[in-house]
Amino acid sequence: MLVGRKPGLLIQVGDAGWASRGELCRRVRACSIVVMHVVVIGCGRVGSGLALEFTRAGHSVGVIDKAPRAFRRLPADWPGQRVVGFGFDRDHLEEAGATHAAGLAAVTSGDNSNILCARIARETYEIPNVVARIYDPRRAEIFQRLGIPTVPTVAWTIDHVLRRMIPERAITEWSDSTGGLHLIERQLPTEWQGRRLPPAALRGSGIRVVAVTRAGTSTVEVDELVGQEGDVLHLIVTQGAESSLGALFPGVSVVSGFSDGGDPR
Repeated sequence: MLVGRKPGLLIQVGDAGWASRGELCRRVRACSIVVMHVVVIGCGRVGSGLALEFTRAGHSVGVIDKAPRAFRRLPADWPGQRVVGFGFDRDHLEEAGATHAAGLAAVTSGDNSNILCARIARETYEIPNVVARIYDPRRAEIFQRLGIPTVPTVAWTIDHVLRRMIPERAITEWSDSTGGLHLIERQLPTEWQGRRLPPAALRGSGIRVVAVTRAGTSTVEVDELVGQEGDVLHLIVTQGAESSLGALFPGVSVVSGFSDGGDPR
């Protein structure tokens, strides 16, 4: 069975056979395999790393960068396409395969360039999976509302530093695109050790413990779980549940803008 929204997307399910869509064609094994074409804009450390990972996973990749020397980060035998140019130039985008791409990542060092590239990809080429790297978290929130997923580097760095240095704080792991739903991480309170998790944590107002990590192993079977020292709780929290969270975990502050409605990513 062959499924795909874009000409660069191939899906083969079932017995071994040929699966093709557009210009991509590959012999596949008897398992589910998704092969797609991806455009990466910017060949810095992030862009080159993404390009290498995508090709290792079996996808085809076109990389655009305005500086020819940037492609030195890619191995000489890298099989993808190198395009010297600008990610917002349609000729350069099409040379990199935007017309049949299933994904585009704009990861240059400029917020404006990344957002412009992402909007062109989404609106002109109707690429379904688009991500833009953003340094200014305030801009990230705006473009999340426009439906363009963003990865703000500064917020990511701050989160990870806080995670290591202030482990008693609840760190936002993920937020949905509306900013209304958050996945946070919290150490098990001392008073919960040796007891089942309280009902307010399992079925509270706007709060759910959805998983627990213990000794490097995670489980979603939490209803009958007895807490142990070192457990890490993973909670889904809705926007506006700050007071409920504070009652459940006295003294906890949620990092990365949860309390003021900002996008914590």
